[in-house]
Formats: sequence, C-alpha cells, structure tokens
Amino acid sequence: MFFVYAISSLVKDYIYVGQSDHLIRRFHQHNRGREKTTRPYVPFELISSWEFIDRKSARKVEKYYKTGSGKRLLRQMRRRYSAYPLKPDKTD
Repeated sequence: MFFVYAISSLVKDYIYVGQSDHLIRRFHQHNRGREKTTRPYVPFELISSWEFIDRKSARKVEKYYKTGSGKRLLRQMRRRYSAYPLKPDKTD
C-alpha cells in the first residue's frame, strides 16, 4: 500500500504533500525535523491522507495536490478541519 499525505505546519503557513509506504513513520520523521525540506516548519499536523494500491496511482494524486488548485483545496480543508486553524490566505 502507498499513501499520499498532506501535512500543515502549526507555526508557519506551509503545506507539504508527499507519499510513503508507511504513513505514520513518515509523519514522525517530518515532526522530528529529520527531513531537510520540512525542518524549518516543524511541528506539523496531518491534514489528510489517501491510500492507494500502487505507487503509480499515488503519484498521480500527489502531483495534483502539489499544483495550485490542489494546494487551494488543501488550504480550505485545513481551515475547516484543523485543530489549530491558521488565518486564511488572500488567494482563496
């Protein structure tokens, strides 16, 4: 199984989208600052995750959520469901 996931920084306006075959491990790696790309934005909360049977399917969805349209949808989800709502950005 493969997962596409979206995480949001609790301290800055930053959303990261990635994929992994082990969602929980990967989420903890981000929150422990072990990933260079996301280290400046720790800590994170999980916005959403999606499960796929193969990497190819996961990659298609990951690519969409990394686009402008996908990021707008994730920001809306973050505002609606976040335990720590961030102030809305001006692009929506």
